[in-house]
Amino acid sequence: MVSRNALLAVPLLQAVAVSASNVDYTSHVNVFWGASTTGNDFPGASRPWGMVKNGPDLWVDGTDSYSGFLVNGNFSGFSLMHEQGTGGAPKYGTVSQLPLLGNVSQPLSNLTIGRSGTDHGSVGYYNATTAQGVEVELSAAARAGIYRYTFPAKSEAHVLVDVSHVLPSYRGMNLSQHYEGGSIRVFSDGHYEGHGTYNNGWNEAPNWTIYFCGYFDTPATKNTTYSATEKTGSIAQPNGYASSTDRAIRVGSLFTFRNVTQVTSRVGISWMSTEKACKNLHDEIPKGTSLDTVVKEAKAEWNDKILSKITINSTNETSLSLLYSSLYFMSLIPTNQTGENPGWNSTEPYYQDFFTFWDLFRCSTSLWHVLQPTFHEEVIRSLIDIWRHVGYMPDARSSNYNGRSQGGSNADNILADAYVKGVRGAVNWDDGWQAMVKDAEITPPNYPVDWLAPDSSTHDGRSALPDWKTLGYITTRFSRSVSRAVDYAANDFGLYQVALGMEKKDYVEKYLNRSRNWRNHWNPDATSLGFSGFVVPINESGFMPYNMLTSDGYWTDPYYEASAWEYSWTDVHDMAEMIKMMGGRETTIKRLETMFIPGADGTSGSIIYDPTNEPTFNVPYLFNFLDRQDLSVNYSRSIAKTYYTSGIGGLPGESDAGAMQTWLLWNMIGLYPLTGQTTFLIHSPWFDSMTIDLGGGKELKITSTGGDGNGDSDFYVQSLKVNGKAWKKNWLTWDDVFSRGGTLEFELGATAVNWTDGELPPSPAS
Repeated sequence: MVSRNALLAVPLLQAVAVSASNVDYTSHVNVFWGASTTGNDFPGASRPWGMVKNGPDLWVDGTDSYSGFLVNGNFSGFSLMHEQGTGGAPKYGTVSQLPLLGNVSQPLSNLTIGRSGTDHGSVGYYNATTAQGVEVELSAAARAGIYRYTFPAKSEAHVLVDVSHVLPSYRGMNLSQHYEGGSIRVFSDGHYEGHGTYNNGWNEAPNWTIYFCGYFDTPATKNTTYSATEKTGSIAQPNGYASSTDRAIRVGSLFTFRNVTQVTSRVGISWMSTEKACKNLHDEIPKGTSLDTVVKEAKAEWNDKILSKITINSTNETSLSLLYSSLYFMSLIPTNQTGENPGWNSTEPYYQDFFTFWDLFRCSTSLWHVLQPTFHEEVIRSLIDIWRHVGYMPDARSSNYNGRSQGGSNADNILADAYVKGVRGAVNWDDGWQAMVKDAEITPPNYPVDWLAPDSSTHDGRSALPDWKTLGYITTRFSRSVSRAVDYAANDFGLYQVALGMEKKDYVEKYLNRSRNWRNHWNPDATSLGFSGFVVPINESGFMPYNMLTSDGYWTDPYYEASAWEYSWTDVHDMAEMIKMMGGRETTIKRLETMFIPGADGTSGSIIYDPTNEPTFNVPYLFNFLDRQDLSVNYSRSIAKTYYTSGIGGLPGESDAGAMQTWLLWNMIGLYPLTGQTTFLIHSPWFDSMTIDLGGGKELKITSTGGDGNGDSDFYVQSLKVNGKAWKKNWLTWDDVFSRGGTLEFELGATAVNWTDGELPPSPAS
């Protein structure tokens, strides 16, 4: 058992000097940040957007291990495939190895091995010791992984390659993954090849197959392959080949090593074939490559591609850790599988492991555009290509399968955001527009039926369109009716924006009007805590009663994972009208502030605002629409500094593929994006100096004077210059500082002052 506080990122290998600046930013990354069951961050070894995420799989009966890692528990394996920071149900945990000692009579009997001491890690490196005294070290290339095992002297050492290993789920929602069959063959030179077929997981995926190809640098003195069936148990296969049929439940191979203390294992994976898996291995980790070399290359890649994109002048190690750890964790998924698409042949990029856009569209995708414009464009192209061959763009996608859609078709928001900010390049926007129209007009078939929400499809698209198109609202015959309605309105606003830009005159007014349909869920007579007007469930007979503070809804509830108090702020493209409906400026200010008052909802000390979940990401910044930019600064900074800390439990909620990290990064930058618009709300930067590399030789330079240099105090804006000129608005646009680069010069102070001229951020739908 390991102490909760003992699991810290400890760089065990010497830091690598990289790039012209000779700075190793990886030294500031805590790979265990948010790795508790609060955040589910993946602490193992990976490359940016790599297929391989090499890390431990911990087992505790009854506890879901979403990224493979748990603070406590026994090792069930060390596998090459994981998701990052997700919830719902575990995914992957495939292509697994487990080191063992002594006599192993039943290697496929769900063996687990205890943990000894403290796990350690740094960027590109993971280290753990089993209760049997075996040290396990891991690293990763993009499509291959490397293991180094150090065994106790004079021991009979084994490595079990378990084809049938997956991460299970215990939540009782029929979302656990299953092994369906596979094979492993050991060749005369000692290397092995095989495949495994698996299904289910959070997105309820049908069968998917992964191929693998592995080598040990030290020849095994013995190898026995096994298949286990429900009737016969584990059976040794002396010919070095084992496969499982529909009767078999496990398959694997046990490699035995005598008179050696250290063994290195290299494994490549592929979605296409064992031949491709071998090629990936030989290309990325060829024979003779040491684990130290792979770690060094991983650090260099992270420094060059990701971490060097933002530089600051701070020496505060907590802030440095939060900044660079956030950049790291936002860049683990989606997965770049270009050239590894088993579904169709295409010259377009292919990305998957979108988990999910419901989480990512608010903050993450706009930050991808700023920091990684090439990657961002490739993701846009991939989404459109998925529509070409699957029929719909995904809201979530994993193991090459769309699903599940929690709310609207949020790829529409992402395409709209890219379009209005000028992304063109190799994007086929005619096809992009058709993909968006498909989401907006064609109800997806309800197959396969999601047993948690059997009323309509969660596979892709917008399955409540029958109500939305004919009634202008969503009745409770559809699950998540209110939260889907506010999402659909935002989706339609995205179509309006693209139609306007592409001069699709027949569609402009149509989708603008549909983007206002969230108003049809607005009951002006619904009251809570002295305020009137909320989005509520509705049927043809009228509004339905509901507790405005109930926030624990799930798939069948009218509100998904948030309350009416929270979802009533969603459609900021219509913010001016929303303020009128809430009773005007002063009432709306009081209502927003009530979100942050401890105990305002009648509970002891809690606040209505939920920092653990995405629906309220925008709420602390909405004071800008009310000409109270100082309150946006005050409340957003309080959330950032209170709920984000540097430890293993340092995230307020699940990372959700880096969504939490990108919210924090925008807070550090001092801007907040309004997805689908060119507008950024201005609040206040943390640091005296920050430089953001925008690509193409452009940069955004953000400076501040008068603050404390760490964002803890004296953070109110006194004045601002944009590109050297005095600025009086509490918002700016993409073209102001991002499209060509620019400068932001803040003067900060201890007290709020009125530095703006009252010109409010735009509300295009109002």
